[in-house]
Amino acid sequence: MQLKIMPKKKRLSAGRAPLMLFLCQMISALEVPLDLVQPPTITQQSPKDYIIDPRENIVIQCEAKGKPPPSFSWTRNGTHFDIDKDPLVTMKPGSGTLIINIMSEGKAETYEGVYQCTARNERGAAISNNIVIRPSRSPLWTKEKLEPITLRNGQSLVLPCRPPIGLPPPIIFWMDNSFQRLPQSERVSQGLNGDLYFSNVLPEDTREDYICYARFNHTQTIQQKQPISVKVISAKSHRQRPPAFLTPDGNTSRKEELRGNVLSLECIAEGLPTPIIYWIKEDGTLPINRTFYRNFKKTLQIVQVTEADSGNYQCIAKNALGAIHHTISVTVKAAPYWIIAPQNLVLSPEEDGALICRASGNPKPRISWLSNGVPIEIAPDDPSRKIDGDTIIFSKVQERSSAVYQCNASNEYGYLLANAFVNVLAEPPRILTSANTLYQVIANRPALLDCAFFGSPLPTIEWFKDAKGSALREDIYVLHENGTLEIPVAQKDSTGTYTCVARNKLGMAKNDVHLEIKDPTRIIKQPEYAVVQRGSTVSFECKVKHDHTLIPTVTWLKDHGELPSDGRFTVDKDHLVVADVSDDDGGTYTCVANTTLDNVSASAVLSVVDVPNPPFDLELTDQLDRSVQLSWTPGDDNNSPITKFIIEYEDAMHEPGLWHHQTEVPGTQTTAQLKLSPYVNYSFRVMAENNLGRSLPSEASEQYLTKAAEPDKNPTAVEGLGSEPDNLVITWKPLNGFESNGPGLQYKVSWRQKDGDDEWTSVVVANVSKYIVSGTPTFVPYLIKVQALNDAGFAPEPAVVMGHSGEDLPMVAPGNVRVNVVNSTLAEVHWDPVPLKSIRGHLQGYRIYYWKAQSSLTRNRRHLEKKILTFQGSKTHGMLPGLEPFSHYSLNVRVVNGKGEGPASADKVFSTPEGVPSAPSSLKIVNPTLDSLTLEWEPPSHPNGILTEYTLKYQPINSTHELGPLVDLKIPANKTRWTLKNLNFSTRYKFYFYAQTAAGSGSQITEEAITTVDEGKLAMASRQVDIATQGWFIGLMCAVALLILILLIVCFIRRNKGGKYPVKEKEDAHADPEIQPMKEDDGTFGEYSDAEDHKPLKKGSRTPSDRTVKKEDSDDSLVDYGEGVNGQFNEDGSFIGQYSGKKEKEPAEGNESSEAPSPVNAMNSFV
Repeated sequence: MQLKIMPKKKRLSAGRAPLMLFLCQMISALEVPLDLVQPPTITQQSPKDYIIDPRENIVIQCEAKGKPPPSFSWTRNGTHFDIDKDPLVTMKPGSGTLIINIMSEGKAETYEGVYQCTARNERGAAISNNIVIRPSRSPLWTKEKLEPITLRNGQSLVLPCRPPIGLPPPIIFWMDNSFQRLPQSERVSQGLNGDLYFSNVLPEDTREDYICYARFNHTQTIQQKQPISVKVISAKSHRQRPPAFLTPDGNTSRKEELRGNVLSLECIAEGLPTPIIYWIKEDGTLPINRTFYRNFKKTLQIVQVTEADSGNYQCIAKNALGAIHHTISVTVKAAPYWIIAPQNLVLSPEEDGALICRASGNPKPRISWLSNGVPIEIAPDDPSRKIDGDTIIFSKVQERSSAVYQCNASNEYGYLLANAFVNVLAEPPRILTSANTLYQVIANRPALLDCAFFGSPLPTIEWFKDAKGSALREDIYVLHENGTLEIPVAQKDSTGTYTCVARNKLGMAKNDVHLEIKDPTRIIKQPEYAVVQRGSTVSFECKVKHDHTLIPTVTWLKDHGELPSDGRFTVDKDHLVVADVSDDDGGTYTCVANTTLDNVSASAVLSVVDVPNPPFDLELTDQLDRSVQLSWTPGDDNNSPITKFIIEYEDAMHEPGLWHHQTEVPGTQTTAQLKLSPYVNYSFRVMAENNLGRSLPSEASEQYLTKAAEPDKNPTAVEGLGSEPDNLVITWKPLNGFESNGPGLQYKVSWRQKDGDDEWTSVVVANVSKYIVSGTPTFVPYLIKVQALNDAGFAPEPAVVMGHSGEDLPMVAPGNVRVNVVNSTLAEVHWDPVPLKSIRGHLQGYRIYYWKAQSSLTRNRRHLEKKILTFQGSKTHGMLPGLEPFSHYSLNVRVVNGKGEGPASADKVFSTPEGVPSAPSSLKIVNPTLDSLTLEWEPPSHPNGILTEYTLKYQPINSTHELGPLVDLKIPANKTRWTLKNLNFSTRYKFYFYAQTAAGSGSQITEEAITTVDEGKLAMASRQVDIATQGWFIGLMCAVALLILILLIVCFIRRNKGGKYPVKEKEDAHADPEIQPMKEDDGTFGEYSDAEDHKPLKKGSRTPSDRTVKKEDSDDSLVDYGEGVNGQFNEDGSFIGQYSGKKEKEPAEGNESSEAPSPVNAMNSFV
């Protein structure tokens, strides 16, 4: 299917027959190439109402085109204007524009009038609008004497401006002598006529320089009225009054406005308090998008007003005393406006056509026609035309029918003038679009391929693709009336060369254009919404993907404008980084990626948050004796909602400079009712808090001093304790200044014996915290009370507390002290309690002093330092831990009160039984020989009884670390040296040594030693023949080595198959003989116990080089027992915790044998 020009945009469906449709003369605004003959067309002209600056030359524009080029002429006030006769007037060459030189001489007023331009050639004449020339005027104010205005506070006032009439009207504003604009508000405002209205005056309105200024923009001049002086007299009382209108007058008024203008309605009212203005439209609603309120709602504006906006508008002025209203009847008139403006016609001979001129207005405009600037009624007759009201119909035109027609639509509010020519031509088609134009389009977007054309008669248009013989036959194409081919959704396969062909009866023309489809630009990583705190750094990312043949440019915008020129903003390939973010940086950031064909954008919002700004405008209201209301204005929340307000107070009288917490209120609240205390000079401050933290404090409020009153409370922490046996010290925590409630704070201190019938004794003391009562009996209970008072009166009756006079030392010692020895380190002590009266104070417990008198073995030793155990409360028994066995102890018991200890009971002597000794202090092996070793030792440091004997056990250790038979030997207790004989030479022995008392065996100490080598046998062997150098011996050794190697291989194979390998049994031999069980049948050692502590010492052991093993003393400590200094016991006297001596060390590992390794030994260790 071929694509042809259609009268409207329309899709062509595949399979339909070709449709040839000619667009006739209805094509709008057809452009005729300038190389063709055509009537004139006005292209530029001055405005209808042309106000000129009288200080500059007058330029009246008139530009036109046509073929041949038109000539120009002017009329002034309806008659021909001969510019050749006026030397000040010239016409611009090749143009109809007039230049009137009034700067050298002449006056602008001389050239006032109505001007009209005519452009004419052989095909017709076009005319301009009537151009009214008027010079601007900025007259001075007339001199006048303005009397000062004096009025009372609360009265209304209107200051007239009445500026001189200028052209155009001036802009009015009020200022003072310093050229500062006067502040305006709902109470004081400027009306549309320039007057200054006061709904009611205040004393601060007094001034002598109310000046009205008129600014004439056209001449850039400002005129000033004489200053007006206003004096407002303060009245003690001024009566309030309901509203009354200052303007407009009466209850109703009328307003007329032209269509398309701005409708401005004004109501200004006076009254006290200041009235508020409201607007409504009767029987209708105000247009939402076109309605605006100005001048504190005193002015209602509706822009682009239409006839539908006609009606009654009502303004209402209201205050607390009443309301009034005024109705304004609005009528919207209309100067003529086009419905259909006439368009140029290009016709070929014998064609038909029509010019239509249709306009509307209120009232309805009158339509008149002109031909070549002459009313059509007196214009030369043309048989091809017929006038039918607003339409001229042409039929079978000829070349002489060419002309310019003017349509004039006018009413009382204005006129419209339009030129439209009829040009009769016979022209073959021509294509105006440049040849081989390249179009580049983004995929999936519309592609518009231009084919501007001209021809008369009007040509038909066909499109072809890639030089194919048939026209385009797919329904994805749309052909527009101007010849443009549209591909609504261009795809990659749309790329190619397209040919436009134009035909009429006079010929044919064609043109090629080229289309390329590009990939769209996309933002694959968009910036994201960010919330950051002030002072931090934020980064926005924007990654772009684009067609490889296009070069994108990425631009960042802030709030749709350029980024601030600030070094904190850094842009690189994909990122925008903002450092040290401030409040002003908040907003919308947009990444825009541009290519020559498309652009994409993505935006993200940056919210800058921070702690709130401090509240301000703190105000105290409802001030009562015990409460006040605090109100404030919140500061900026910095984009994070305020969650609460914290209120603090300062007491400038008692604690100046110190702020205390008063209360907290929710973040939605801006007032708080605060409870107050008497006689405090309050100041308050408020802090706001959000999720990021707390604001700085607000400025302090005004101070508020509350009245004095009697104290609300009495001192706390009242106590009565004696410091001496004959006094009572009464102490209390005094009230602070905030709690005193008034001046002259004192305390009334009262006391009496609890168990007596005495009356209360009272004394009033100054603002102190204690009072001492002297001459009291020792440790007697007293009833005490302390009451606060000040100059305003007494606090409520205080609570009574009990105290005691001073304590004295106890008089009696505990009796019937008994000791029960539990074991060698623990004893239990019992005693009888002392009578309560003899304690003479608060019983704190009993204290046991005990000491070791002398040892059963060393009776000449001096006494040891005494030890102390304290048992709290009334306990009558206790445990003494950590005693030394086989020792004599003495003890006594004393009662303890707050003053100190009473007398001691008679000393009680007891002894501890024997215990097992500690290990010998040291063990050394000296003088080793071939068959003997000598052992030296030191007795146990803690024998814990009478030593009965020492036990020595030893056994040999072979080169494979196997232990031999154990020998047990008893040694008398008085020995410290012992020699073992008949030992094997060059053999390692392990020794186990410990002491015994009647209570049993003590801890053991171990050591290892080696006997020496037989040097005689070694010397004899060295004198014999060295058989190792004999050949037969070498062969024998090789055979033995081979045999051993075979045996090793067999053993290795057997072991891998699960055969028993007796290393475990050999390791068992190193166990301590003390823990090795004996087999019942043969007395050999039992199974290996896997106790590594019993292995012989290896190389690198920590045994001293002199083979002496030191055993540290195991001292029992009393720190773990009793109370106070030395220990802690349960109430029943049992010991808290575990008492045990330190364990003796296990046998230490010894050194390895110092024998030189031999092949046989190495082989033995291998198997």
